Amino acid sequence: MDVLSIIGWGGSALVVVSLLQTRILRLRVLNLVGCVILVGFNLAIGVWPMVGMNAVLAVINVVYLWRLLRHRHDQAEYTVLQLNDTDAYLDHVLARHEKDISRFNPGFTAGTSPYAFLVQHGDRTVGVVLAHDAGSGRAQIDLDYVLPKYRDFTPGEFVYRRSDVFTDHGFHQVLAPPRMRDSKPYLTNLGFHRDGDDLVLDLR
Repeated sequence: MDVLSIIGWGGSALVVVSLLQTRILRLRVLNLVGCVILVGFNLAIGVWPMVGMNAVLAVINVVYLWRLLRHRHDQAEYTVLQLNDTDAYLDHVLARHEKDISRFNPGFTAGTSPYAFLVQHGDRTVGVVLAHDAGSGRAQIDLDYVLPKYRDFTPGEFVYRRSDVFTDHGFHQVLAPPRMRDSKPYLTNLGFHRDGDDLVLDLR
């Protein structure tokens, strides 16, 4: 097999792999790279309909990536809803994603967190944040879970940015979950800082 054929097969493989991704951002990036490779490959062998199709798909991917990244941290795009910890819809979300939640949050037990927040993107639930009172005006985060499709967008940040969802309950600090204490890029960008063995966010 010559180099050109390897490139063509490689581009096709990337397009196929992209369609198997659960994360939107990763899907678009891989699909874009595959389409660009296939544009070059089909240019080289003179298959113009395929050049046109892949060029159009590449442009579509660029547009969607621009939209996704533009609103990635836009608070106007997301809504934070507080629920009762016994809310039926919250129970449904936790039960439906129980296996994935357990995978990333070993030891987590549903029903022990009186403060529950859903992050909505339009009419879709994209994240769940659960917390309990740790005393001394501190809220301990028990769960910061993002649905796989939106995992590149860290929608949980909108709960922490809206400090009123905690201050309205008398909290002045938020404690990161123990398993997230090493998630420095995510947490430090939100204002969490080291306080002994804890990562804490001071609320305004």
